[in-house]
Amino acid sequence: MDESLSTMTRKELNHYIQTKREAMRRAEMMGVENEYRVLERQVLIAECYLIDLSLIEIGKIYKIISQEDHYFKVEYIKGIFAWGFFVNGDEKESAIPVSMLQLPKQVR
Repeated sequence: MDESLSTMTRKELNHYIQTKREAMRRAEMMGVENEYRVLERQVLIAECYLIDLSLIEIGKIYKIISQEDHYFKVEYIKGIFAWGFFVNGDEKESAIPVSMLQLPKQVR
């Protein structure tokens, strides 16, 4: 990739995400699990740059997108990562891409 995700326009980011999702479909059809997972993470990271970080409230608990009954309490934001704790989790402080948080109505 010639350009950093952080400097891409919304249009460029959406094109990048679309391209990666197409590659994910191909990897899934070919049964290449590791390639699929790498592409999935690339999409998650790119989606972070489409999110308005002001929608994320410190101290609030958010549902994790596409994981039933998983919740995350945000302690602070650093870059494109929300730092905090999984509700009912055994882990210490964790960081997840902000694109994993189910936020109020947002434009992606």
